[in-house]
Amino acid sequence: MRRAGKRAVCLIARQQANSCMSVDTSTESDSLQSTENHRQQTGLVIAHHGSTLLVETADQQLRECHSRKSAGPLVTGDQVIVETGERDDIIVRRLPRRSELARPDSRGKSRIIAANIDQILIVISPRPAFKEALIDRYLVAAELTGITPVIVLNKVDLLTSEDAAAVKQRLAVYEQIGYRLVEVSAKVADGFDALHLVLNGRNNIVVGQSGVGKSSLINALLPEVDARVGDVSSATNKGTHTTTTARLYHLPQRDGNIIDSPGIREFGLWQVGPTDLAAGFREFNTFRPHCKFRDCLHRQEPGCAVRTSVQTGGISPQRYKSYLNLLESLQQDNH
Repeated sequence: MRRAGKRAVCLIARQQANSCMSVDTSTESDSLQSTENHRQQTGLVIAHHGSTLLVETADQQLRECHSRKSAGPLVTGDQVIVETGERDDIIVRRLPRRSELARPDSRGKSRIIAANIDQILIVISPRPAFKEALIDRYLVAAELTGITPVIVLNKVDLLTSEDAAAVKQRLAVYEQIGYRLVEVSAKVADGFDALHLVLNGRNNIVVGQSGVGKSSLINALLPEVDARVGDVSSATNKGTHTTTTARLYHLPQRDGNIIDSPGIREFGLWQVGPTDLAAGFREFNTFRPHCKFRDCLHRQEPGCAVRTSVQTGGISPQRYKSYLNLLESLQQDNH
């Protein structure tokens, strides 16, 4: 049973064709219906506010909509069918999702907070100081779903030359195993050419602990947005939550989208079993097939190729230690 008070988030992927969150009408045009007073068209859920959803329809109009019960739960990023009328606009159906970002609610049931995601931007910063354990949780979740993770180091303007070298050394292990690292400063608009190249043509969601500058990053990318910005508490060195609901924004020239999600202080691996965890460490995958036992957890089992690789330099001791810590946490949560 999960310990009380622990917030957990996971990515659940349902991979399908299409990698763009722009509204796709090609498979729905024949089924859309229109009458004299009502018209059906496809739409994209931009935000969810209580019982009302902000939807951008295929004619690029923003509409406040209610939804039919038969449409099911809806979240930011959902593609839907909207029936527009003279007095109100109703969502009548949700189109299939290809990926979901979910977390358990207070009763332990899945609560989807965003859908149709291609890329997850893991935003970290020197203040509040980042921890590799938190980065690894995000990376495992992304790996297990096939959603591309990108590490974004924000607030580089706060780093002295000496601090920058130390941070770069800490993050080098991720670049060495193939993860993309982008260094930016939302405050002085540094590094954004490289960030735009990463974002273009993809449906991106911004995640990270509060205070790392997620909203500031979006404000720098999209000056007209004015996402609310929170401060970092001097007492705890943790950020104060500002964004209260996931919100989708179009990038310039509508070449991709970005979703700003509520601040997450602790990222848990919900519904990930101990035997699944190793698949979330991409550098283990070369060695896991050579373990003596198929159900090897890579701890003290004889003939473990992963442990041998740690000893011979094929796997970073830092990452292996992180794996063991996560494994212990999962086993405790499952008891």
